[in-house]
Amino acid sequence: MSKKVLMRSSNAMIAGVCAGLAEYFDVDTTLMRIIAAIFLFATGLLPFTVVYFVMMIIMPKGDR
Repeated sequence: MSKKVLMRSSNAMIAGVCAGLAEYFDVDTTLMRIIAAIFLFATGLLPFTVVYFVMMIIMPKGDR
């Protein structure tokens, strides 16, 4: 049984955070990006942007 590891993906549009989350949760990358866009506007831009940048710094870059 392989262990799942949360990493930024090389299939990136900006930093690979959404693609990395999509790979981790085994969902379509486009769906994850749409969900991220909804959260971006629902939180008023700044809170989600801060969370995204923190995740970009904390999540290691994947080699896939």
